[in-house]
Amino acid sequence: MTSKECKELEAVGKKPIEPSQGESTHENVIFVPAVDIIENSEAITLYADLPGVDKENLSIDVRDGVLYLEAKVKETDPKLRPIYREYDEGGYSRKFTLGERIATDKIAAKLSNGVLTLVLPKAEAHKPRKIQIT
Repeated sequence: MTSKECKELEAVGKKPIEPSQGESTHENVIFVPAVDIIENSEAITLYADLPGVDKENLSIDVRDGVLYLEAKVKETDPKLRPIYREYDEGGYSRKFTLGERIATDKIAAKLSNGVLTLVLPKAEAHKPRKIQIT
């Protein structure tokens, strides 16, 4: 494997929420999950990295045109004492402004292996359409 290939496979460290985004009322550290956003003619698909999150501890909702993601990570057993850690524990929080292009009543979510997949279908009025020539 070349050094370029290794660099492409490197894990990205988690970024805590900056204080300029408001003060947290949570007891634990809150991180901003990394996301990939892909768009096609039918929908926008968002992939969010949420390692350690179960669907019971994940909240997704839309309020006033804003999509909110909030998740809690199950804490490590307090009887265990970490010797070495490269991964901090903490929850996740992120929000996205949707606008009128998204059919918010048709948003679908799936959580699998620490990756949340959100499919945000476009509203019919905003989908491209082919004009027939007569």
